[in-house]
Amino acid sequence: MQNKPINTFPLQQFIEQVKIATMSQQREIKLDILTAKTLAFTIGEVNTKLLQDYDKLLTEIKSNNNNDIIELKMDGGGFSQ
Repeated sequence: MQNKPINTFPLQQFIEQVKIATMSQQREIKLDILTAKTLAFTIGEVNTKLLQDYDKLLTEIKSNNNNDIIELKMDGGGFSQ
């Protein structure tokens, strides 16, 4: 697994395009096929990175599980007047 930075510029461009369209009350946004492919590829990369990080975190949590005992006491509380 490589830990290279992800180019999120296509996501930033899309967000900016939506923001501009919203401010000018446009009803639709059109993307050419190259922009759409780049955006889809970037979304895929971001999702893959998140899943890899999530799997890594779960593995670390499982390996660090040393069966610590956690004691919890509850007294039921009460109201005083």
